[in-house]
Amino acid sequence: MKSQWNERYASKKYQYGTEPNNFLKEQLSSLKPGRILFPAEGEGRNAVYAASLGWLTDAFDQSTEGQKKALQLAKGKGVAVSYHIQSLDNWNPQPDQYDCIALIFLHLPERLRQQVNQSVIKALKPGGRLILEAFTINQLLRTSGGPKTTELLFTREQLESDFKNLAFVEISEKQVVLDEGPLHQGLADVIRLVAYKPA
Repeated sequence: MKSQWNERYASKKYQYGTEPNNFLKEQLSSLKPGRILFPAEGEGRNAVYAASLGWLTDAFDQSTEGQKKALQLAKGKGVAVSYHIQSLDNWNPQPDQYDCIALIFLHLPERLRQQVNQSVIKALKPGGRLILEAFTINQLLRTSGGPKTTELLFTREQLESDFKNLAFVEISEKQVVLDEGPLHQGLADVIRLVAYKPA
């Protein structure tokens, strides 16, 4: 898995572009900057954007190649991102740390997904917000990006179950046109979730 992502990110080209995810950008525009976390952040586009808005930004990924490109992007934009090499398998965050956590196209096998999502809830401060965008199972027939196995794609019911202890602001399935580097291009089926940890 790690070697697969290192291989993907080894190219000089940013595989998912250098601009932030549109849904993340829209959501951050209405939030007061605080401390934010980007798990499995890859090449850093979203973390660098958050840092440019004044967020105290933490990120991690298992890919050293992703980290290199993220730090290079941050340097080019004149912002600071604290970016660590960390696997999701053994991620065990301190509780109540973050004002916001963003999960952008993070697709995992069921057991690991549930484990990671519980860690997300734990790491959010009371009142802290989760922003999530991911591909639904309807994406399976499309060529605009995402995994090609049903197990790694999302249903609304999965997210409602995983995050039942959060208060939902929005959960919606949409068709959007992606323009995020070479690997996310074209019409896509996504689910978007915004929720917060009750005080």
